[in-house]
Amino acid sequence: MNIERKSKKTRTTGETQISIEINMDGKGVSEIKSPVGMLNHMLDQIARHGLIDIKASIEGDLETGTHHIIEDAAIVLGMCIDDALGDRVGILRMGDKTCLLDEALCSVALDLSGRGYSVIDMGSSDNEGEFSLDMGRHFYESLSANGRFGIHLRMLSGSNHHHILESSFKTFSRALREAASFDPRRVDSIASTKGSL
Repeated sequence: MNIERKSKKTRTTGETQISIEINMDGKGVSEIKSPVGMLNHMLDQIARHGLIDIKASIEGDLETGTHHIIEDAAIVLGMCIDDALGDRVGILRMGDKTCLLDEALCSVALDLSGRGYSVIDMGSSDNEGEFSLDMGRHFYESLSANGRFGIHLRMLSGSNHHHILESSFKTFSRALREAASFDPRRVDSIASTKGSL
């Protein structure tokens, strides 16, 4: 299929100023700037392992912590994914991956259904640090709501919080790459009995 699946979205609030540009069929190139180092690292995982080119400029107020910046980045990235996927004709629609990073093992099932729904188990409700595991849960909830896809994410094992987060992002990226891939047997149809997603 000869379709450019690209999008650029911006969001400006009293708390954040965010601009994200993606190419779903990229080479995994990222240019990400935010004041939250772990967010930069995780968005880079999505680019590299999802083969999605991502250019992001993320600014915001850190006086109340990193919550608003991470949440709004997920909102804008979700909007970009939804826009870039368009009517979702010809895609596999579903992806299911399990990936590890040392002791951390994560499973992600994804459905680019056109409906946002999330069931997220990060293995802990830890809420410490600039990008906590609880914030990871909220990131995926915001991403799926705005990207209009269903996600079940379960952390099967892990003790190092950095590894748990990174494992989840790598696994999500691989599942998204699979689900968004074109099915050569489908071409001009949509993987739904409804006829639309």
